[in-house]
Parts: sequence; C-alpha cells; structure tokens
Amino acid sequence: MKKYSKKYQAALAKVDADKIYSLEEAAKLVKETSVTSFDASVDVSFNLNVNPTLADQLIRGTLSLPHGNGKEKRILVVTNAKQEEAKAAGADFVGGKEILEKIQTQNWFDFDIIVATPDMMGELGKMGRVLGPKGLMPNPKSGTVTMDVATAVHEIKKGKIAYRVDKHGNLAMPIAKVSFTEEKLLDNLKAVTEAIQKARPSSVKGTYIVSAAISTTMGPAIKFTFPGRN
Repeated sequence: MKKYSKKYQAALAKVDADKIYSLEEAAKLVKETSVTSFDASVDVSFNLNVNPTLADQLIRGTLSLPHGNGKEKRILVVTNAKQEEAKAAGADFVGGKEILEKIQTQNWFDFDIIVATPDMMGELGKMGRVLGPKGLMPNPKSGTVTMDVATAVHEIKKGKIAYRVDKHGNLAMPIAKVSFTEEKLLDNLKAVTEAIQKARPSSVKGTYIVSAAISTTMGPAIKFTFPGRN
C-alpha cells in the first residue's frame, strides 16, 4: 500500500472526496492543498465523453488565459523570410533548415514550442517521428503554422496554451501557479471550462463532460462543477 507524506495526508484531509465543488470553492481549496516547497503548477483535467478516433470529436485547440499560466515558454521559430520579425517579437530561437538539422544531429530540444511559416512545413514534416511524440509538431489549428509569426510569438508569451484530448478522452493543462491570487486563478479556471464547453462536438449525445478536477503538482485532486456542465 502506498504511503503518503504527512503533508499530503493533511492536504487530502481538507478535500471531501464525495463532494463536487463549485468553481469558487475549487479555486480557493486548491491553493490550500499545495504540498510542495516550490511554487507548484495548478492543473485542470477533464474526462470527456468523446471518441478521438472520429475527426469531429478530436477535441483540440488553443486558449489565451486571462493571466497566463505562470510558465515561461521557450519559442523556436522556423522560417526563412520572417527571421528578423520573429527575433523582434521575442522568439527565443530563430532559424531555417540549419536549425532543424541541429535538432536531428545534436538531439537539441532547448525549446518548448515551435512556430513555423508554411514554407517550412515540408522540412518539418520529414521530422514527424522526432517531433510528433514530443508534441512539438506545429499545426495550423493551434496557430503555430502562420506567416504572422510576430502575433503567434506575442500570444504564446502572453499565456496562450494548446490543448488536445488523448485517446482515452482525457484532457489536461496547466492553468496557473499556486502563487496566483485566488481571483486570477478563478478567472483562468472559468476561461478553461468555458472553452471546453464551447468545444463540444454536435455529434456527442448525452453527457459530454464526465468529470473535471483541479490539483496542484503532487497535490490531491478536487472535483468541480460549473454552470451549464453536461
């Protein structure tokens, strides 16, 4: 039987496992149940009644959180014509084919996200087996394949995040840090739940959101509900 630390047990004791909390209650309680000595991430997870093998039920998209999620993302922009624009916008790394070769030959992954111009997708496509499993392949639906690299970089730096349901219908994303005020955390939580609700496929019948929970890094899960959940 797994043994939990005293700190975790104390946090777990604050959570009623049989209760589904309101957004406001969840935002308050999650800050009280952090068990780490560092500024932990606050993550939200959903289990959705969808079949991701069907194109219209593969829930994916991007979301600009009102207050960001507290995580700095290192951005690589892969382009030829827009390199100066990307640098001016604040991209951490910029390059063309040569920087893709660096990834392949040096196993270089000192970045969190790739933004690319459409003309570079042919080269990036050849690296699908390398980038795909790491979730790094740019995609037009997430706004990471675009000629407007400056806007893409600005939005990501401001807190734009991408989300995608897995093969089991689970979807999770970091939305804040424990150090966020309760008000900012609640704003972000509301934005996420609204986005997931709006993403409901018309082909899904009955219950769409099976369950929803919020937790801190290594902290207990807190189930929550919200207006219009179904």
